[in-house]
Amino acid sequence: MTTTTSQLFRASIADAKAIHDLVNTFARKGEMLPRTMAEVYENLRDFYVVRDETNETVACGGLHILWEDLAEIKSLAVREDMQGQGLGQRIVDACLDEARSIGLTTAFALTYRPGFFEKLGFAQADVMTLPRKVWGECYRCPKFPGCNEIAMVRAL
Repeated sequence: MTTTTSQLFRASIADAKAIHDLVNTFARKGEMLPRTMAEVYENLRDFYVVRDETNETVACGGLHILWEDLAEIKSLAVREDMQGQGLGQRIVDACLDEARSIGLTTAFALTYRPGFFEKLGFAQADVMTLPRKVWGECYRCPKFPGCNEIAMVRAL
């Protein structure tokens, strides 16, 4: 069921703290990687947000371009009490639409919830098939090389 009182937007400066808080709420539980405020600001133009009827940011996620053919769906988070309403899917759909519109051919996500992405047409892949991700970003992660996130890939 999709809520009719929430709206999808490109993130603005006013959303940065809420994005940081959403992502790090799940990071503290070990469900995603933490992000600093600097990282949020540096990548703010990658993000979409969903705001509820009170204009509070309740979900976020971004499309991060890695190369001419590849982008990552990143930092996808939906406030726990708002899950199950299609908000995450709305963000992923917006990211995929943008990826297609700029000519990308593949999108991927690293996740602990592969079932969510499978429902959206992604398929599990070996993360080593994404060398630009692994050697461009993953090697700096404290979980590298023992990361247990699952790579999910979708052709566009």
